Amino acid sequence: MTDAELIRRCDTVFPGHRARPPAELYAAMAAWCEQHGVEHDVYGAGSLIESFEDKIADLLGFPAAVFCISGTMAQVTALRLACADRGNAPAALHPTSHIFVHERSNYQLLGHFDALQVGERTRPWTAADIGGVPDRLGAVGLEIPMREIGGQLVAWDELDAIKAHCKERGIHLHMDGARLLEAQAGYGRSAREIAAGFDSVYVSLYKGIGGLGGAMLAGSRAFVDRAAEWFRRQGGNVVHRSPYIVSAAMQFDARLAAMPDYFRRTELLYELLAAHPAIRVNPARPAANMLHLHLPVNRERALAVRSELAEQHGIWLFNRVSHGALPDTSYFELYVGDNLLAVPEARLREALALFANKLK
Repeated sequence: MTDAELIRRCDTVFPGHRARPPAELYAAMAAWCEQHGVEHDVYGAGSLIESFEDKIADLLGFPAAVFCISGTMAQVTALRLACADRGNAPAALHPTSHIFVHERSNYQLLGHFDALQVGERTRPWTAADIGGVPDRLGAVGLEIPMREIGGQLVAWDELDAIKAHCKERGIHLHMDGARLLEAQAGYGRSAREIAAGFDSVYVSLYKGIGGLGGAMLAGSRAFVDRAAEWFRRQGGNVVHRSPYIVSAAMQFDARLAAMPDYFRRTELLYELLAAHPAIRVNPARPAANMLHLHLPVNRERALAVRSELAEQHGIWLFNRVSHGALPDTSYFELYVGDNLLAVPEARLREALALFANKLK
């Protein structure tokens, strides 16, 4: 039985939002389009996409924002322009940056910019990490929250100090804000407050929002216009962006409003996990609606336990699981969304107890 078939048989699903089948999703998009009189954009020109770009720019406190077909393209383009404007000085990135971990060396092989790994991969940046770089920097790319270390956040005072350092030295400060909207609850501050002091911010339209794909890059009008030109040069000038915009816009406000609920459910999950000390949690306290759960079994056993829980109890605990740093350990990422929000607390307790018992 495939994973997809197993998930469909489960009444309790932990990770993310419910994945709507294409026919259901497209029907909802069609109804929303009809309700709002939506017409296709043409190469990014159209009332829907332009108003949504303005909405994102206003949310983040920037003069402008532009749609990009992928966050990967948006980020390397932003950093490329920033570094080029500063004599091709390198960008500073955390060792767990998405650009290093998931983008197959695009910044090197495509000649976008040079990059330095700065800081320790197991903890967020401090201002001292950035201030300690002896080289002239063209840009600093900071992920908020930091996915690869469990969704941790740079401490607020450290973030203020990093902003001040970059401004004083004329360094372009870019945010990988793929999950910025999720970080608001952890910081107890708005996206606009978090983004203040950054020169550019990328946000995803599909991760927490649940759209079909795509991203927004916010910054000054001149910077955004230059980035849009480079998106075209790199093949990102798709004729109709309306499917991506519709799928995000039709649920954006509801997802944004639910973020505090997702965070509270993450805090509850964290508290319930204290009863099962064999399952180690990163970070020490939730900073966003995501956690990394470290298990005392190897990856193969973790996958077997997942299948057993799905087949015997209708519980789907995680999607992907990775090998741990130590022998016979593994870990998985859990993004808390609509699925877990719908699980009664009693069922949540039961599921965790069943999981912990099978790990023994």
